Order: sequence, then structure tokens, then C-alpha cells
Amino acid sequence: MLSYRHAFHAGNHADVLKHFVLMQVLAYTAQKDKPYWYIDTHAGAGKYALDSNYALQNSEFSSGIGRLLDGDAMPSALSAFVALVKSLNPPGLLKSYPGSPVVAEALMRDSDRMRLFELHPSDSKLLRQTFLRAGRKVMIEGEDGFAGIKALLPPPPRRAVVLIDPPYEEKVDYQRVVDCIKDSMARFATGTYIVWYPILQRPEPLQMITKLKQLNLANWLHVSLTVQTPALEGYGMHGSGLFIVNPPWTLPKMLEETLPYLRAKLGQDDGSKFTLEWNIN
Repeated sequence: MLSYRHAFHAGNHADVLKHFVLMQVLAYTAQKDKPYWYIDTHAGAGKYALDSNYALQNSEFSSGIGRLLDGDAMPSALSAFVALVKSLNPPGLLKSYPGSPVVAEALMRDSDRMRLFELHPSDSKLLRQTFLRAGRKVMIEGEDGFAGIKALLPPPPRRAVVLIDPPYEEKVDYQRVVDCIKDSMARFATGTYIVWYPILQRPEPLQMITKLKQLNLANWLHVSLTVQTPALEGYGMHGSGLFIVNPPWTLPKMLEETLPYLRAKLGQDDGSKFTLEWNIN
């Protein structure tokens, strides 16, 4: 359909959870000297102007990253993410927000590589502009990441973090995620795969999580953050979650320390809550 533009939602509560966790996974991966690849199946524009008409239409960032900029007693891991966002903005102002590729770029070393897919022609053009001077370190393909990822696995260094973050414009995307994980694990079983999904008043998201668990994966983690009571009319995203295959063993403890803070800061009513479950051998 190609109607989805993430610029409308940049910096919201779902972005905060997704990019904060992504940063922790990449930081852990970079602890080893050996290089790795970061692969993003739906990379978006790379970064977003929060003073644009897109972002200002709903100003979702004000109830997301905007609530964390002046937070006190913040868990150290979350503080590092907020510091990254601040580093991309003028002092005391919030004009820009990093998408997943820019978050990944901040953690990459000279030997690491980034492989990005973005099918939407407008966002693909912006993505190329964002990494215009990146050289061969970053490769961008204007194609569907569900299909493109197959040619990249296994990556040459045999280490990779893969973010699978489709717009879920079509119901079939939920099954495509499950198929993508199943196929990717057959090609490259030791990679770390991060699946983002929206929490909606429809069955497909939780059905997808159930199907992912039924793949009998040896190591996985599931985290979700609900920020408000679902709307009476039944529309809209009231939370989001991540399902991670082969997560860092340090991630559960870090999330246990951080999720209560995120719920307190990003929660909008008494319906806010979080869940955390994992199986890590």
C-alpha cells in the first residue's frame, strides 16, 4: 500500500521502547572485537524533523521522548539513550529524532556494517540523504526487506543484529514476520532478531507472538509497554512490544530496572502497564 509514513509518529512511546532496547542490544553486541552487521528490513527515513508538518500534526513525540528529556533518577541505560537524542539537538530543544538506522550508526565501529531496506520511494530518498557520506559502510536498497534479507544471511562476519519493523498496513504482515523469522533462523541461527509490533484492539499482534513462541526457539525475550486504556471506539495503538530472538543475557535484568520508570513517565492513565517474559539458556 505504501501509505504509511513514520514521520507522523516519530519519537512516540513506541519509538522510545524500540530504540532504547535496540541501543542496548547493539551495545552488547559491540562488546566483542569481532565486527557485526546491522540489518534493518524497514528502515524508514533514518531521522525525523520534529518541527515538520508531519510530526506536528499529532505531536506524538511530546508524550514520548519529550517526557524523558528532563527526567530525574533515570536508570543509567535509559539515560544513555536520552543523551543520544539530546546530542542530535540544540541545547534545550527537541527538533530532531533518530530513527533506527541513526541509533545504530551511533553504536557502530569502523569494522561494522549497516544494510538498510526501505521500499517507500520518499523515505528511501530521505534515507539515502541521511547516509550520503557513509560510503560502503552503509548500503541502502529500495526494496521490500522481507525479500531482500534472504540474500544477506548469513552475513560475512557471522554476527548480525536484525530489526524487523514493518508498518503492518496489511494483516498479512504479521504472518510475513513469522515466516521471515523461520526462514532467517534456517539460514543464520545465531543472529539476533528484533521484531517490533503495535498493541491494538485486534487479534493479529498477539497471534503473531504466539506463533513466534511456537517456533521452539532456544532463546527469546518478549517485552511490551501499554501506555493507556484502549479507546472506546476500538481504534488506535495503545502500546507496543518487541520479540527478540537470541537476546543478550543481560537484557532481562536491565529491563526489569527500566520498565517501571518508562511506565511512570510514558503512561497516560491507569491502564498503563508492562510485561516481560523470556527464555534464555
